[in-house]
Amino acid sequence: MPYPDRHAYPDRFYPVVDSVAWVARLARLGVGTIQLRAKNLNHADALAIVREALAVTKGTGTRLVVNDYWRAAIEAKAQHLHLGQEDLADADLKAIRAAGLSLGISTHDDEELATALAAKPDYVALGPIFFTTLKSMRFAPQGVPKITEWKKRVGSIPLVAIGGIKFEHAADIFAAGADSIAVVSDVTQNADPDARVRQWLGASAKAA
Repeated sequence: MPYPDRHAYPDRFYPVVDSVAWVARLARLGVGTIQLRAKNLNHADALAIVREALAVTKGTGTRLVVNDYWRAAIEAKAQHLHLGQEDLADADLKAIRAAGLSLGISTHDDEELATALAAKPDYVALGPIFFTTLKSMRFAPQGVPKITEWKKRVGSIPLVAIGGIKFEHAADIFAAGADSIAVVSDVTQNADPDARVRQWLGASAKAA
């Protein structure tokens, strides 16, 4: 079944996973945008995993977003890239744009938002919205009202909410102004990930 919000990037439901197996599983379920976030790889390993992930999404409706490894993304001819603030500081934005990659950037406070906007991103991610145990955060949870405030500031640039978000929060977060919700543990640590993904896709299709 084709995903109805194909024109919008990133899709309203935006899972973030750490392996090719997860990418393949979600692509089969019809997920439109998937971020591959595999940490601490050298260039050769990063290039290999990006190529593999691109191969499993080929011919599907899925857009693969490469987290962090911009050199590997360029070399593997990926189309979408996501950078954290540390990665952004070290990245060659001219080379990224010359390769035709779209660019999403993580932000956690006003200063980081200003840095992100200066790079003219295709979307901005704001987080963590809620407390998350997935990685130690030096930033306190932002809360849902912050989404509304930031959406006013970023205007037409898509705003992605991330951090501790579960399906039950989705309606409130979209209502607050988020264009997309990035989801990690609500899928990867769920007792029935496939059913959860279908829930997200169903809600996103209704809201689109």
